[in-house]
Amino acid sequence: MRFQVPQFIEIEDKIFGPLSFKQFIYVVGGGGFIVLCFVYLATFLAILLAIPIGVLSGALAFYQVNKRPFIVTVEAAFRHFLKNKIYVWKKKENRGIFSESALVAPEKNPGSTLKNKTFLLGMDKGDAPATGERSHNDSEVDNHNNSQ
Repeated sequence: MRFQVPQFIEIEDKIFGPLSFKQFIYVVGGGGFIVLCFVYLATFLAILLAIPIGVLSGALAFYQVNKRPFIVTVEAAFRHFLKNKIYVWKKKENRGIFSESALVAPEKNPGSTLKNKTFLLGMDKGDAPATGERSHNDSEVDNHNNSQ
């Protein structure tokens, strides 16, 4: 059995000609508010209000910021300006499965040094590595160590 996978789910359906429902509401709402301004206000004052209202409704309907609708940017701006900007750190209780004793670093073993490990492997300064092979670089290192 085959299922149809929806495609273009990010694109809104065009309902009113080339406009989606949201775009239509923004344009009609802005246009209606502009008409009300011209009916109830003086012409000069209506023009002063009509220009920003028309720009805002056009931006809400058609403008995108970073491929996201302009309304998302407007909402983020309102949240930014209305939200408290001072962050006060509040310590949260430790609710995890680890206790504080489990988070303490283990004690350092004083006998666990590189010198002790090389002694346990049977390698002294002049001894060859455990493989029994000696490379050209090893002899240069030994010559350098002996000269010091």
